[in-house]
Amino acid sequence: MANDPKLSEELKKMEYEPLLPIEMTLIKWSLGIGITSLVVLYWVSATFFPSGH
Repeated sequence: MANDPKLSEELKKMEYEPLLPIEMTLIKWSLGIGITSLVVLYWVSATFFPSGH
């Protein structure tokens, strides 16, 4: 176990890999859906359950 590589050493050896266009699209869609969901859920909460605010 003394010869096991450490995580920090392995990360330093890795080459930089830019994100693929499809990965960027997935990230943007995920953020958009998440933010939209938060806004809609807050609106539903404030509209239909006003006593909690």
